[in-house]
Amino acid sequence: MATYAQLLASVQSYTECTESTFVATIPTMVQNVERAIYQTVHLPALRKNQTGTLTVGNKYLAVPTDFLAPYALSVIIPAVVGDVGPPVVAAVDSYQEFLINKDVEYIREAFPSPTTASVPTHYGLFTQDTFILAPTPDVAYDVELHYFYYPLSIVDAGSSWVGTNFPNALLYGTLVEAYVFLKGEADMLANYQKLFDASMMQLKMLGDGQKRQDTYRTASTRTKVT
Repeated sequence: MATYAQLLASVQSYTECTESTFVATIPTMVQNVERAIYQTVHLPALRKNQTGTLTVGNKYLAVPTDFLAPYALSVIIPAVVGDVGPPVVAAVDSYQEFLINKDVEYIREAFPSPTTASVPTHYGLFTQDTFILAPTPDVAYDVELHYFYYPLSIVDAGSSWVGTNFPNALLYGTLVEAYVFLKGEADMLANYQKLFDASMMQLKMLGDGQKRQDTYRTASTRTKVT
């Protein structure tokens, strides 16, 4: 585990540099590495969900302030009450209907009339702050959005999932940034780059591999015995 204080101390120790300008730049280096990690590996720690409610007749839906990209958007279809023999009972329980993500141009052409109201089946990113839905909602449906976001940096939070579980990735990535900043020796830069790449490979195996499978459908990793 590495807190930001421990990471900061390690970077200064590895580089043997405590010059004020360099130390003041370390937070930016760490944040650069965090962004590189988050863009390379889709970790569950980067997934978030939020619920909301559509407005009748409004084909737009605001996205959360920390939204970066969608994983899935679903509409919750309310239970249908019908006369299924005495007494009146719920004929269909509420359920989620996942929308299809399409370009705005496709939605405009496929659903040209905004006054055509029904259960939304498609959505697209209209602006950086807004989704467009089609058809236009005919009911104030509840919705659930699963999306990609950047968690609070270890610089600001003091600790993070990556810092706790893969501290080497943050350390070696920051040392690469540090040696570029310090114009350090090429062989040391190459060595830290190699260590960072190895850490990223391990992280990618976890985030994009092991966390996206189970042994019921995918056999456990095994080594052949001869």
